[in-house]
Amino acid sequence: MQVAIGLYGVQQWFGGDFAPIPELVRRAEDAGIDQVSITDHVVMGEHVENYPYGPFPAPLDYPWFEPITVLASIAAATRRIRLSTGIVIAPLRSAVLLAKQLATLDVMSRGRVTIGLGIGWQKEEYDASGVPWEGRYARFDEQIKVCKLLWNEAPASYSGTTVQLERIHQWPRPVQAHLPIWLGLAPTPRNIERIAEYGDGWIPMEQRPEVLAGHIAAMRAAFVKRKRDPAELAVRAVPRMAFGANGLADFQALVDAVPALLAAGATTIEVFPSAYCRGAEEFAGFCERLVALKKLDKAAH
Repeated sequence: MQVAIGLYGVQQWFGGDFAPIPELVRRAEDAGIDQVSITDHVVMGEHVENYPYGPFPAPLDYPWFEPITVLASIAAATRRIRLSTGIVIAPLRSAVLLAKQLATLDVMSRGRVTIGLGIGWQKEEYDASGVPWEGRYARFDEQIKVCKLLWNEAPASYSGTTVQLERIHQWPRPVQAHLPIWLGLAPTPRNIERIAEYGDGWIPMEQRPEVLAGHIAAMRAAFVKRKRDPAELAVRAVPRMAFGANGLADFQALVDAVPALLAAGATTIEVFPSAYCRGAEEFAGFCERLVALKKLDKAAH
């Protein structure tokens, strides 16, 4: 088991200033946190009622910082922690630009990228970016194929419906021989096949262990069908939060939720410190408590 922190909301500890975040993540690294994750929105449309997972949790003026830029800043301040997203809305970037951004970030971090890619849920975001909403899944599939191609071949050629390459050279390549790609997709039958075909991990929105277990079993079966080791499937899950009278999420409820998520097949537990801490002064101690959760995994084995 690994533990990850999500950066949503932490700027509230600094009066809205996000510049202190790389140093904050360095403290998390020192405490033993394995991974940091940040969420992507290029723009925000007003129809948040279309959010498919319940009430949208953020106001329209919430600052969604660009993930690759933030992770590059974090890379410069850290040495070990893995750099991830939850998720980058991949089709809003061109395939070749996405490949270049991720390869560069991997070089600058000396091989610490575990990228989370997804589709997003807002048509307005696609419209504003000049990217067709229709055919977004086909575009997404081709993006991943092209990233992997450019990371491994030169000259590279590809002929698809959204990408055309003819003897293209792109450098640098990632430091990692295999840059892990985790997909944040709804667990439909087609997406389960996508994860098995293109991905190394899954980033679910689902938090119920009994439901997660069935989806993870289906993904592992899809891995086996492709002659991939099902034990290599990574799953980053977020425990359900229970809030106390003080407005903060209850840490004991988090502790109680972890064993069932691990039993369901989660390999990384992601937590949002902004929900559990009043401010940055509580952060280091909170990270130490998070790292102690790894003992739950050892106890289970």
